[in-house]
Amino acid sequence: MKGYDLLDLAVRNLRQSKLRNGLTTVGISVGVASLVAMLSLGVGLQQLATRRLAGSGLFDTVFVTSRQDFRGFDKEDDAKAPNPEKSPVLDEPARTRITQLANVTEVEPEIRVMGEVVANGETHFGFVTGLPMSARENEAFDNLKGKFFSSDNADEAILLADFAKELDPKNPNALIGQDITLRYGERQALAQEPSDRPQINGGESSASGSGDDFGFSVVRKQQPLRVVGLIDQEPYGGMRTVSRGRIFLPVRTTERLNMAQFTDMRSSLRGGSGKTYMTLTVRVKDPGKVQAVQDAVNQMGFRTFSVLDATKSLRRFFTVLDLFLGIFGSLALAVATLAIINTLVMAVLERRREIGVMKAIGASDQDVKKLFFTEAGAMGFVGGVLGIVLGFAIGKAINFGTGIYLHRHQLPSEPVWIMPPWLVGAAIAFSIVVSLLAGLYPASRAARLDPVQTLKYE
Repeated sequence: MKGYDLLDLAVRNLRQSKLRNGLTTVGISVGVASLVAMLSLGVGLQQLATRRLAGSGLFDTVFVTSRQDFRGFDKEDDAKAPNPEKSPVLDEPARTRITQLANVTEVEPEIRVMGEVVANGETHFGFVTGLPMSARENEAFDNLKGKFFSSDNADEAILLADFAKELDPKNPNALIGQDITLRYGERQALAQEPSDRPQINGGESSASGSGDDFGFSVVRKQQPLRVVGLIDQEPYGGMRTVSRGRIFLPVRTTERLNMAQFTDMRSSLRGGSGKTYMTLTVRVKDPGKVQAVQDAVNQMGFRTFSVLDATKSLRRFFTVLDLFLGIFGSLALAVATLAIINTLVMAVLERRREIGVMKAIGASDQDVKKLFFTEAGAMGFVGGVLGIVLGFAIGKAINFGTGIYLHRHQLPSEPVWIMPPWLVGAAIAFSIVVSLLAGLYPASRAARLDPVQTLKYE
């Protein structure tokens, strides 16, 4: 029997019992719709979490610290370097080497100091942090009032909206374009002392007579700044040291001002005149290259951390969630499978004479099986397409309801249900396969019918 004749005969047979076959097809579509809706919800929630993390600018970032400074925080990592005091120092030469690694776009220090802002004749305190120019891509600046820094070394500031309200409670937006004065402590190295200074313990001078910069002084300075913008939320989702500030300056400006930081005492105790850092933030060209950059920096003897380390458990959670959603969504399709079996078994009983005539005029057992498989596949295909349409409608309703709920809570709308293109084809293919499996028993039963007994019975 030719394929065209087989399909034509199957469609004609399905039309003979429109109500029963239609209800079976609807059952398949409901099963597919529930499966699609469940899996699409899992995909949407995963992409929502991914967008939130990606928008925070952390997916392509590696944080580098010295093992000397953070010993005891990670016992597994400490075991790899049992002598952290012999680990390299995170200084300017180390920063240069990291900058030269493949796929690294920028390496900036995490600078956060306490400052004093004078505006409208009043003084206010707040943390001052340095931001690189790449921070403009962060979602916190999507609703920026004003503009971003004109350059990475400009005497400009962006204020947190809450801090701007403290400076000007009546009209904080009026601060944009105005000048403020920042008072801070500048770190200055001690001058070399004369060689005839009395020595301590019969050996070394108490300061830098031995050539070491063993000490520093803090000098009060002030710097005029132009306020260029206001932001409503902390950048990087508040997950970085530099995000927990109230006054944001270009990172090159903070380095030029040589602000005294909390880590300067630690640096001075080490001795030496070189500049050291508590943390360096390494920006990677592609999030897929983060692990390679981490491995390269670890080989230098430093400790690294990235959000990818923290999201391993998150990815595991969504994998398990998708699995369970798929299982529960498939239950309705399992019920539809029973309906297919019931429909085709009834068709075998009702069409005994037709099957007997087909076999009497030369149809083989395989031809009869193919006919019932074609009917089952046709119901699966139509049910799959209708299920996709129904699942899409359910998803749109979920997004619409979620948007209303978020709007009532003064939150931006977020799509929590997303149907990826691959799921459309996979759902239809799965529906057809399940329908064909459901047609195994009815097809085998129809093929085993004896044409003589069938015609005699009729």
